[in-house]
Amino acid sequence: MNTGKYSDSLQDKRVVITGGASGIGLATAIRFAEEGSVVTILDINEDRIQSTLKEYPKIKHGITADVSKAQEVKDAFEKVDSLMNGVDVLIANAGISVRAKFIDITPEQWRRVLGINLDGIFYTAQEAANRMLSQGNGVILMTASTNGLVGHPYYADYNASKSGVNLLARTMALELAPTIRVNTVCPGYVLTPMQIAEYTPEMLEQVNEKIPLKRHALPEEVAGLYAFLASREAAYITGQHIPIDGGELA
Repeated sequence: MNTGKYSDSLQDKRVVITGGASGIGLATAIRFAEEGSVVTILDINEDRIQSTLKEYPKIKHGITADVSKAQEVKDAFEKVDSLMNGVDVLIANAGISVRAKFIDITPEQWRRVLGINLDGIFYTAQEAANRMLSQGNGVILMTASTNGLVGHPYYADYNASKSGVNLLARTMALELAPTIRVNTVCPGYVLTPMQIAEYTPEMLEQVNEKIPLKRHALPEEVAGLYAFLASREAAYITGQHIPIDGGELA
């Protein structure tokens, strides 16, 4: 039995989620699977994909791909075609961050962060959009960040990539309407494995003190926003970047 709030409009939807084997991507894959969607996760880590499929059998398919490589994305979507015969919802979520001073960012680090966070979203969104235009409908949602709306020290490359995602989405929303809706979700601090790896417990607590709700978001809370934006309840929302930050930007 589906227990999700939006199951009537997400039932049997063909959903592709990049970075879907951990963090926000995994929580979102679980949520859509619970809503009755047919979910395919894309991730660079084959072992993590296999463990995810084993632990969460409602997630139907997994494909290994490096989203920063255009040919791997193209090949992955051809596999999606054979598995699901189309895409109704893309959640372009794969991303990385590396904490470093602006002056210390190397060309290699800059290219890697932009390659995954911005190029990867462009490649996957373009593949999905071509399919959605052919079928006459679709929803593309992207993980950006509050870092793409205001400056944060030590993440210049990450911030630049997420700002790019926001304007890419708005431009796509204009060009692809009315067939495809396009929005970005802009999380603030989320308690993901990536966040825990970068911050000490003391740093996490210092961050919590700056947030009006006094805590990090849970990945499941971001997943809930994705479920809403993909559902018919959000049918008039496109071209937006939507923060989910516990009131931090306020």
